[in-house]
Amino acid sequence: MATGRVQQFAHKPRVFILSDISNEPDDAESLCRYLLYANQFTTEGIVACTSTWMKNKVCPQDMHVIIDAYANVVDNLSAHAHPDYPFPSAESLRSLIKKGADTYGMTAVGTDLPLSEGGQLLYDRIIAPSAQPLWVLCWGGTNTLAQTLIKIDEDFSPEDAQRLMSRLRVYTISDQDDTGAFIRANFPDIFYIASVHGWNQYGMAAWTGISGDRFYGFDLGGPDFTKMEKQWIKENIQIGPLGKAYPDYLYIPEGDTPTFLYLIQNGLNAPEFPEFGSWGGRYARTDISASGSNSNHYSDAIDRVIGLDGKTYTSNHATIWRWRDAFQNDFAARIQWTLAPDFSKANHHPVVCVNDDWGLHPLRLEAEAGEAITLDALNTYDPDLGDKLTFKWWHYREPTATQWCIDNEVSLLTLEKLDDEGRKIEAVLPPPEKCAVEFTSRKPVVKGQLLHLILAVTDNGTPALTTYRRVLIQVTNKDLRGGSDAIVAAA
Repeated sequence: MATGRVQQFAHKPRVFILSDISNEPDDAESLCRYLLYANQFTTEGIVACTSTWMKNKVCPQDMHVIIDAYANVVDNLSAHAHPDYPFPSAESLRSLIKKGADTYGMTAVGTDLPLSEGGQLLYDRIIAPSAQPLWVLCWGGTNTLAQTLIKIDEDFSPEDAQRLMSRLRVYTISDQDDTGAFIRANFPDIFYIASVHGWNQYGMAAWTGISGDRFYGFDLGGPDFTKMEKQWIKENIQIGPLGKAYPDYLYIPEGDTPTFLYLIQNGLNAPEFPEFGSWGGRYARTDISASGSNSNHYSDAIDRVIGLDGKTYTSNHATIWRWRDAFQNDFAARIQWTLAPDFSKANHHPVVCVNDDWGLHPLRLEAEAGEAITLDALNTYDPDLGDKLTFKWWHYREPTATQWCIDNEVSLLTLEKLDDEGRKIEAVLPPPEKCAVEFTSRKPVVKGQLLHLILAVTDNGTPALTTYRRVLIQVTNKDLRGGSDAIVAAA
């Protein structure tokens, strides 16, 4: 069976969506795209909420319209998925649509106020026994989350409340009501990703890198906007029953989508490590406590990317737009799945194997500074017989750096192809004085940098699809070589 050759998933992240759908078209757009990946997730709630843009009503009925469109294509989608990972039924998704409070922000939060229908569902999902964290994706205001946290804090002992909240993973599309700052101040231990900036200054946020370069005027000349043009969307996305439910954008398309692009299992992401970077952006810890321990709040980090015009752009937006061609191709390919009940009539993702290790998790290796290691993807294949694969290995330096000046901290790996296709390569680590010394004192350390090597495998189908594999190389320096003394002697 052809579908038995497509990608499998070791687990499916639990996802709970809060959406101010119908304040503008972008939430509807994001929900349409989310459903194309619904077999990768365990969806546990889809709640209509308010925001600063829609303070006094919620619109769950508009979620039902999109799920109704999904009902017409779910069988086709499952025809392109591994038989162990079918797409959920429309009926099961409809049952998850609930109303949040229909008032703004903190007016819905307090120990004397009842939970909304959506808040009760979120409460139930948080306290339900599970070994998997619950990802709360906030596309609008966060008062449904805030009221639920207050309720848990009230109902449980401090120890049990902390245990329950440790299961939460939150990714918010900036602050869209006054409860975001309240949550971060009162629940500092919650894993919380948010672009932090001046109120309503959304052009400063990393998530706008998905499509906001023209509207907000950042990084102009760097990102390729071709696959965000309304004409491209009309021809490639707004087709078929589900695609026709995807509305034209008003300001920027799909500003909320980075929350789940971050979770898409494509071999690039590592959701527990926001600093690693993925289609959903890259984030770093916001602060460090007085004791020196790390917080659980994450804010925008930067990547340095060569743009369409050949110039180098360094920005938080680049952590997302650098992947735009790949994630838009992915979107268009899945829309084609909705049209084709026949597996052979659409394109599917390469399945990548590195050093006989299958899967989408990062491959972790350890090597001495200056050492050469061999990596091979010889067993990688494409489930569509006849597709040709290209292999691109590259050193993703930004996740290793601790600050803006990447060149001052992270030396490039030397990469050499060992075959014509590049399925097999040799990677030479930098010498110890470049990757296994303290940044300021230059003293050698036993455990050096964690280096990120990315393999991108792209097929030649239509649209072309990419699967990644991240190789994490922990540098060691057991004999404490290099360091400041060696640098002075060499000089």
